[in-house]
Amino acid sequence: MAKLVETFACVPSTERGRGILISGDPKSHSILYCNGRSVLIRSLRRPQDVEVYGEHGYPVTVARYSPNGEWIASADVSGTVRIWGTHNGFVLKNEFRVLAGRIDDLQWSSDGLRIAASGDGKGKSFVRAFVWDSGNTVGDFDGHSRRVLSCAFKPTRPFRIATCGEDFLVNFYDGPPFKFHSSHREHTNFVNCIRFSPDGSKFITGSSDKKGMIYDGKTGEKIGELASKDGHEGSIYAVSWSPDGKRVLTVSADKSAKVWDISEDGSVGSVVKTLISFGSGGAESMLVGCLWQNDNLITVSLCGTICLFAEDDFDKPPLQLSGHTKNVTALAVLGTNQKTILSSSYDGLIVKWVQGVGYCSKLQMKDGTKIKRLVANENSIILSGFDNKVWRIPLEDGEFGDADHIDIGHQPLDVSIAVDSPESTVLVSYDSGVVLLKGHIEILSKIELGFPVAASAISPDGREAIVGGQDGKLHVYSVSGDSLKEEAVLEKHRGAITVIRYSPDLTMFTSGDANREAVVWDRETKQVKLNNMVFHTARINSMGWSPDSKRVATGSIDTCVIVYEVDKPASSRTTVRNAHLGGVNAVSFIDDFTVASSGEDACVRSWLLDPP
Repeated sequence: MAKLVETFACVPSTERGRGILISGDPKSHSILYCNGRSVLIRSLRRPQDVEVYGEHGYPVTVARYSPNGEWIASADVSGTVRIWGTHNGFVLKNEFRVLAGRIDDLQWSSDGLRIAASGDGKGKSFVRAFVWDSGNTVGDFDGHSRRVLSCAFKPTRPFRIATCGEDFLVNFYDGPPFKFHSSHREHTNFVNCIRFSPDGSKFITGSSDKKGMIYDGKTGEKIGELASKDGHEGSIYAVSWSPDGKRVLTVSADKSAKVWDISEDGSVGSVVKTLISFGSGGAESMLVGCLWQNDNLITVSLCGTICLFAEDDFDKPPLQLSGHTKNVTALAVLGTNQKTILSSSYDGLIVKWVQGVGYCSKLQMKDGTKIKRLVANENSIILSGFDNKVWRIPLEDGEFGDADHIDIGHQPLDVSIAVDSPESTVLVSYDSGVVLLKGHIEILSKIELGFPVAASAISPDGREAIVGGQDGKLHVYSVSGDSLKEEAVLEKHRGAITVIRYSPDLTMFTSGDANREAVVWDRETKQVKLNNMVFHTARINSMGWSPDSKRVATGSIDTCVIVYEVDKPASSRTTVRNAHLGGVNAVSFIDDFTVASSGEDACVRSWLLDPP
């Protein structure tokens, strides 16, 4: 058996030019946000406590707790809403196809009986309200001609629904059953977000015209607006009321978050505090989401970073929660005692995690560099992407230094580093050969091998290299200076080699292929030491050895991590099913009984194995 120890969570998926919606449950002090096909439930008191719901078939856009906190309704780009329970595991209550296209916002009525959803109706209805347990529609929502970006349910009786969207309109509906009441066009650009105050007396809108408008909650008439003095200089993407309804939090493309005092009659909103302002920061510093929950003010930037501010001290630096937004392609563990994990994602982000702590720091590669492979020793990180470059990033006291790179003239397929060799020799393979690098990624030699290359590895001592072919053969070479000499060709695999890893004690190596098979080899005799490792149902993406060389872990696109003990039959394996939604991209041991994994769901997890 393997027990989940920790999840280093991804952050919300974001989209430039669009706001995102986060929500939460004030009673449990948890928040909900979406990334890919996952809904993440995250504690504000213990941000390391994360649950992930991954049952949607399409990317999820919004999720919200029911008023009693027993249920969550989540919606996706296909127009589907799923309603599921949060206790004793995730239990699906209902699933409804609500709109013909993407759902952008979703709200429960305060009695928990109805749900309103808005989004892209593909030229038809852009808003729908329905009974939560039957799916029956409760009203007609005419009046919009384009995508409806946000909707809000009046939290007090008589119920009302307010909507806004890309047609610059703010519409107001009576009900239930709901019917059109009135429409307003005070905004001159997309209206991105609409929210009722907790007592239902007012509602507010935020727009790409940089303005916020305040409306009467009973009649829908405009009664005021946010003052232009000290106001936002960019699109307002999200708004959120304080629990007492006296203040509002807004976030904007101008990279600032502001707290506003709202007058009792709603006629004016004035800035009390600019919480955060990234000033000259890049586009990733734009703020696209916010939530005021209990005594926490939460903002989300375009790069996904979540900032938690304390209501009782606006000047206190916020707690920052960061991580990946895209699939995590590679892992490296630095030192068995430090328990530091480096992870890299397709979008060029490298994140440093510490066990028991979580997020520590990050480095965003510039110029659109995409990361495919990452290896590291105590002094540096070597990585490659989808161009012809190999990068080296020095590690100075565990912190990222300035990156430098070299162009090898071919797209790298695989990268490995001889961590115990004096010059930290690096082996890079490409489609027809390999490149040997030394030190600060200087080219030692480029060698054409005469067969289609698929994967490679250099031994930790730098004296041997193994290159796997598209034909499933393993070519073993001795390394001398800048040259390779072929010593053996091993045949066992029936598919292209995908990964090769040496054991830490240098007595063995393991290989995996696209035909789902893994093999452990004796390094000295070149004989198979453990075979019949064919328990994955799809391509093996990654392999890793325990520090004591007694166990090997494999990760596959079948979502599973499998751990084998090399001195026992393969049938005595430990399998972690559904380790990562969409597939496992990387595995690495942290210590003899703890495995780290990462995958398409943009998360990194650690698993504790049962000791023998």
